[in-house]
Amino acid sequence: MPATVEVICENADCELDMFEVHYTYDVPDDHEVDDLVCPYCTDHTQLEEIEL
Repeated sequence: MPATVEVICENADCELDMFEVHYTYDVPDDHEVDDLVCPYCTDHTQLEEIEL
């Protein structure tokens, strides 16, 4: 089963609480949260994976 990652945007001006990324089997092994961009504020430096 492909991975699911929960991500939070810590940009104080962003109103997005969190979002989930549902990966497919085609995602490269070296893909990380640092490769993503917030879908609300488009900031890529404030994203952190939520570790449960």
